[in-house]
Amino acid sequence: MSVLTIDVGTTVIKSVVFDDQGTEIAVARRATEVLRPHPGWAEQDMEAVWSAVVHTVREVLDGLADPVWLVSFTAQGDGAWLVDDRGRPTGPAILWSDGRAGDLLTAWQREGVLEAAFRRNGSLTCTGMPNALFSWLAAHDPDRLARSATSLTAAGWLFLRLTGVRATDESDASAPFLDHTTGDYDPYILELFGLTDCRRLLPTVLGESERIAELTTEAAGRLGLPAGLPVVMSPYDIAATARGVGVVNPGQACSILGTTLCTEIVRTEIDTSGEPSGINIAYRGRERVLRAFPTLNGAEVLGWAARLLHLPGPPELAQLAFASEPGARGLTFLPYLSPAGERAPFLDPRARGSFWGMSLEHTPADLARAVFDGLSLVLRDSLAAARTEISELRLCGGGANSDAWCALIADATGVPTARSGDTELGAKGAFLTGLVRTGAESSMHRAADKYVRMQRSWEPDPERAAFYGALYEDFLAWRDLAREAGWRSGAVWKGSPRVTTPLGGTGV
Repeated sequence: MSVLTIDVGTTVIKSVVFDDQGTEIAVARRATEVLRPHPGWAEQDMEAVWSAVVHTVREVLDGLADPVWLVSFTAQGDGAWLVDDRGRPTGPAILWSDGRAGDLLTAWQREGVLEAAFRRNGSLTCTGMPNALFSWLAAHDPDRLARSATSLTAAGWLFLRLTGVRATDESDASAPFLDHTTGDYDPYILELFGLTDCRRLLPTVLGESERIAELTTEAAGRLGLPAGLPVVMSPYDIAATARGVGVVNPGQACSILGTTLCTEIVRTEIDTSGEPSGINIAYRGRERVLRAFPTLNGAEVLGWAARLLHLPGPPELAQLAFASEPGARGLTFLPYLSPAGERAPFLDPRARGSFWGMSLEHTPADLARAVFDGLSLVLRDSLAAARTEISELRLCGGGANSDAWCALIADATGVPTARSGDTELGAKGAFLTGLVRTGAESSMHRAADKYVRMQRSWEPDPERAAFYGALYEDFLAWRDLAREAGWRSGAVWKGSPRVTTPLGGTGV
């Protein structure tokens, strides 16, 4: 018997089938489009996402010998996937990476609202969270809010299409509205953000044991599966990935080297102390919390650098980068390239990237190395913000395929790193969650011990670790200077272009 899992990512949707030993036996992928109709916006067509799910499921089931007995899924988190009272989208989904509410966030930060909310539930609002998007829509598109009955996440949208149930799980509900002591929405947080009237948009929060329903006849017909199969809503993707790499017990940690560089540590209680940073995700009811720092800058930075240096992609960028030495011969890179700024391990919608210390002596290899060094120091920054002792950092996501980067992260953080033997870790986390929710396994701890397999590990080199410890202090100093200067990026030309003639003159 097989388990079908679905992972609804931001740019790729995957369907993965596991056998009863927890081995991936079939994978189907389909790219999805992020719509950017205005600067800083990030949206998706909700029906197109559902169609992509149907396509990958049908593809992965084609020729499958063993019947599927369980469907379990995970998806990107945050955002606002608004539907009407009949479950139809009232417009495109607004994604977690959307930056339209940046000015609003800056005002909340200045007024102390963001810190007050963090001290309450341990999650720092970013521009792509529902409270920011509700407030923006109330000011700029009130008609859409009026036409909407429920604000789902990507996982909630998929659960609705698969089972007809309109709900969310505790991980998706954690930021920004969840009261971790009750497992329900906190009226104080709603009032703090002036969103009491938006309570009607929030779906029912399902507890850890409640996120299971039956596949409807309509959905079964679209997918080519029997109606009535159990469907499990797993935690959203970063939490499911932590489970997939075996990070389930207090003190365990992982970093996802993907669209987001997300560092996560399991704790027994939420942490609302220190500088407000990151989020606290309900991970197993009220017994476990995942302290997470999901950045806005990750793999897209590598893609940008590859294009800048006229390379085919990140693998070739890595090959070039590690021809340079640690520290890129004095070149430091602040990797804050997202138009929405940065959200973890610090929040600043104005954050912008820059190279520091550049000279005529620097080569393309140095630029590439500085990019990898900078992203690795972001992981160190997240571990520092977590203020939790860990003995190992498990790595996953596309970036973990690079042995050289895994070794660099060990040096840059001073913590041993390890890589999973699986490739689809979000799907693997959904697989484990599905087994526990259906009673096929008695606990997440036992399921992880049984099915998670690590492939390789790296120890920090003492000399390099000391070097990166000093470089990290320089990195923070450069960042403070950039922030004090207002993250300025210069004036933008909006006039007519100047054209150079073949003789070297100019014309228009």
